[in-house]
Amino acid sequence: MILATRNDHKVREFARLLPGVAFDPLPDGLASPEETGETYAENALIKARAAAQATGQPAFADDSGIEAEALDWRPGVRTARFAGEDASDGENLAKLHREAPAGSRARYVCVIAHVSPAGEEHVFEGRCEGTLAQAPYGAGGFGYDPIFIADETPGRTMAALSDAEKDAISHRGHAARELLAWLDGR
Repeated sequence: MILATRNDHKVREFARLLPGVAFDPLPDGLASPEETGETYAENALIKARAAAQATGQPAFADDSGIEAEALDWRPGVRTARFAGEDASDGENLAKLHREAPAGSRARYVCVIAHVSPAGEEHVFEGRCEGTLAQAPYGAGGFGYDPIFIADETPGRTMAALSDAEKDAISHRGHAARELLAWLDGR
């Protein structure tokens, strides 16, 4: 199976979240398609379809993001480009911290799409509800983790959690467990 990304953070996270599932990241030389969808599901399907078609193997992809109530549930599908097309994780985090007040309700959303070479498609969604921290802290995780406090771990950002703690409650963890249950049930 192909994981339609070359993002090292996501590859490592999915390796933990999908024990016993063999997958390879998107092969070098294959272009990652432009994410033109208006929803997480549309973007995940765009990537999984392209990988399945290009490789002839089953493929899965995720699209995920953070949404802040104070920003009318943005940035959403624009999470990775919130501060601009080529913005770093740090620049995106700083923009969210400037624009959404501490204590604001927020959520992480992840949609995983699985596509077979024959075109059979399945979509799995996970969410993690929480609030935004007063200031970024924690040395783990990536992206917006230093500012997101899950409801299950009050007082600790996702970046302050161990991998096991994060995986148990994260949006990607919830969606991956749905994918894993489906794979096991086939």
